[in-house]
Amino acid sequence: MKLRQAIFSSLVVSGASAFLASAARAAEKGGAGSSAAQTEIFKWINFAIVVAAIYWYLVINRRAWFRGNAEKIGSAITNATAAKAEADRQLKDAEQRLARLAQEVRGRREEAQREGVTEAERIRALAKSDAGKIALAARAEIEAAERAARIELKALAAKLAVDGAESLLTKQLTPQNQDALIAGFVTSLQGSPN
Repeated sequence: MKLRQAIFSSLVVSGASAFLASAARAAEKGGAGSSAAQTEIFKWINFAIVVAAIYWYLVINRRAWFRGNAEKIGSAITNATAAKAEADRQLKDAEQRLARLAQEVRGRREEAQREGVTEAERIRALAKSDAGKIALAARAEIEAAERAARIELKALAAKLAVDGAESLLTKQLTPQNQDALIAGFVTSLQGSPN
């Protein structure tokens, strides 16, 4: 701002000095040169007016435009700086995640292997437990089948004994032996106190 004012002041001073110099030269020359001097003076006055108008248009009138433009540029620079900082942060974050990726993959593999070993041990234990249960169930079925076979064998043996005894009795028991047995039984009943 001070630079602009200094430039404007120097232009005004140089214009005024040029005007005064040409007025002094015209006064020295006298009358004939005075119309040429007046033309020269009016040219310098016109030049000073044009310079002042240009200065007013570009500097004073456009101050607000330049200020707004400077603010837009400043905000764009601020936004660009913030965007660059965010991009740098995201880049660092991505680089850190990428660096940790190999370690994370290794860790997940180790975890999967541990889980696989644990699961295999659990399945083996479950298989042993199931095999034990199956063996117990098979033993129980075998024992039950053995008991059933023994019972059936005893029933068969009893039937065979009864059949054998019946056939033996039919052979040995004649109607005379039968009468003697009944008579002996009746006699034993008579001798009993009840």
